Amino acid sequence: MATWAEFADAAPELAAWGESRFNRARVAFIATVAADGSPRCNPVQPVICEGRLLLFIEPTSPKVDDLRRSGFFALHSLVDNPVGVGGEFSIKGYAREITDDEIRQQGIEASCFTPSEHYVLFELNLDAALAREYEDGRLEQTRWDQPVAVH
Repeated sequence: MATWAEFADAAPELAAWGESRFNRARVAFIATVAADGSPRCNPVQPVICEGRLLLFIEPTSPKVDDLRRSGFFALHSLVDNPVGVGGEFSIKGYAREITDDEIRQQGIEASCFTPSEHYVLFELNLDAALAREYEDGRLEQTRWDQPVAVH
């Protein structure tokens, strides 16, 4: 798994493009795995700061239980229109809960809303990222995958 900073070091143009897509609407959709194994998809407000990709989530949201239980997620930027002009960005990976007060404060300061004190904070670490742009009727894709260590 890569932090946002590690991803940005490995693929700076893709990371900048992805950050701009997440910041464009300030809302993205996260897919998690429910306890019964079924997929669940909900809106979230990603926060990128200090080399981290953070999410503040209401503690009663099923997303919190999903991320605490399995950690697996996929996150997708909003698509502005039916033909995809402006592009789309998605990542997948593993979330971990953050309890560090300093990181929490950094996330609050960078957030587009003021998270309540009781919100649960997660950091999203990446396995893969994918950008899709649609221009002149053709699809252009850029993909990054976390390198796999060979032993």
